[in-house]
Amino acid sequence: MARFGSDQGWGEAPLVAEVVEAFVVGGLAGRASSTRGTYRSVLRRLAEAAKPERATPFAGSGAPPPYSGPERAELFSIAGSQRPAWRRASALAMVGLGIGAGLRAGELVGTRGQDVVVGPSGVAVAVGGDRARAVPVGADFAGLVARLAELAGPAQLFCPGGAERHYPNFVNNFARLLVAEPGAPRLCSGRARSSFICDHLEMGTPLAELVYVAGIAEVESLLRYARHVGSAPKSKAGLRARLRAG
Repeated sequence: MARFGSDQGWGEAPLVAEVVEAFVVGGLAGRASSTRGTYRSVLRRLAEAAKPERATPFAGSGAPPPYSGPERAELFSIAGSQRPAWRRASALAMVGLGIGAGLRAGELVGTRGQDVVVGPSGVAVAVGGDRARAVPVGADFAGLVARLAELAGPAQLFCPGGAERHYPNFVNNFARLLVAEPGAPRLCSGRARSSFICDHLEMGTPLAELVYVAGIAEVESLLRYARHVGSAPKSKAGLRARLRAG
């Protein structure tokens, strides 16, 4: 941004909303719309700058499509057929906690067996961190997650041991190396989470409940997933109206 200001002959331009807007429109012209929107949000927050009267609209990135029924069955088969026991358990945990509980990649790597609670109402996962919550595991995945948790005990369900587990793409790099037939669906944390959220939108789960279990701050953030679900609202205003309706 400093280089952009220098190129424009501004010198050290102040970090204000109008300068931020000029930078994301002109200085990031080759970047994806969603990237430019993200940069703008971060810079406005750093500058503590209010939104200007006029701002260029940037579309957010779309959510990856949810897995279909046949793809989910094949992912179960792929995960269960991995040779080393730790890799097999980790792949199954990625399926169960991703599609069944909607955990983000960073939440998945921190989940231990003791975080899974089995009770009269079903199986739930206690998620820590900034979006701490208790997530009921979908019925199709509850038994799997409970078994994996019993075997893991106090250890992590995903890649237990001393691995450096917090570098970017740790989870998807693991998934990329899973043995599978050419053309088989690939296990991806983003698609797994999208599947969980889209399942709830399809079922008509109250949006207040859904934003809680998904660890989402604002109901408008569901719009990128709602585009994959025919019965879901297709605008932020529609999502807000559904939220108010309960």
